[in-house]
Amino acid sequence: MKNKMQLQFSALSRNESFARVAVAAFVAQLDPTLDELTEIKTVVSEAVTNAIIHGYEENPDGMVYVSAAICDDGTVEITVRDEGKGIADIEEARQPLFTTRPELERSGMGFTIMENFMDDVEIQSQPESGTIIRLKKHLALKNALCN
Repeated sequence: MKNKMQLQFSALSRNESFARVAVAAFVAQLDPTLDELTEIKTVVSEAVTNAIIHGYEENPDGMVYVSAAICDDGTVEITVRDEGKGIADIEEARQPLFTTRPELERSGMGFTIMENFMDDVEIQSQPESGTIIRLKKHLALKNALCN
């Protein structure tokens, strides 16, 4: 049985911290280590920031959708979705230091960070149809409270 949650919010930079804290609070029921929780918060921040800055650069009225699920085995599944611009070349976007918005002085390390902190990262995107980022991390369970 999975325990699930969903969020939907305006694509405004100030909502990134809301998403990060909400997912962290949901995952906290598994009693993760501080490192695990920090990694989850970081990847949520990166994915949501990408959706806002890159997905909706031309449409500030867009929405960002975040869902999270906790599986019986302690795996955390997080999905961040937008209906924005999409990614023209996913493999190029995954390259360290690649950015389509150099004027923002962004580091271009979002996907690299996600891939280093999570066990699995899946990216689906279609130009002008949005992007879906699916993230999975298996937590070292301290107890059996995930049921």
